[in-house]
Amino acid sequence: MRVLGIDPGSRFLGYGVVDVRGGRTEHVASGVIRTDGKAPLARKLESIFIGLQAVITKWEPKSVAVEGVFTHKNARSALVLGHARGVALLIAAQADLEVFEYAPARVKKAVGAGGNDSKESVAKMVERLLSLREPLGRADAYDALAVALCHAHQFRMPTPSGRTVIKLTSNQKRNLSADFLSRLKPSVVRAAP
Repeated sequence: MRVLGIDPGSRFLGYGVVDVRGGRTEHVASGVIRTDGKAPLARKLESIFIGLQAVITKWEPKSVAVEGVFTHKNARSALVLGHARGVALLIAAQADLEVFEYAPARVKKAVGAGGNDSKESVAKMVERLLSLREPLGRADAYDALAVALCHAHQFRMPTPSGRTVIKLTSNQKRNLSADFLSRLKPSVVRAAP
């Protein structure tokens, strides 16, 4: 399974691509889509649109994980961030990719950083989990990889027998065909928390 993680931002949008093979998660690509800070919002969103299209075309992910909305003190900042997230969701929908959203606290927990930990702590954990040998630069790329890792961990839960359990939300179960679900052993599919 190849996952594209996105850390939305109107000035710097981080992306991270990981492959999940069995019990291993490997770093494929990561980076930041930068927009012109002086450009009007519409031009920034256009840059994000073009950049994410290129990332999806090049790396061909099977699913997209996006960091969810968190509370901003500044309403304008929250609105602008919402626009950038909207572009990311639109690109994924146009590519016919399934989209998953994760709260920032859940993303931090998935990589072993606490809810109040700094971006540097998240970066260190991502480096360790993916065995990165060189620094990625901006924190946005680390955050995007953390989102991708969160999604990868969401769908892999080891069991005592060594099997992998696929955790699905009730919405995801409804979207799967009855024929597909009937072929799975009942112990393999569990409701996601």
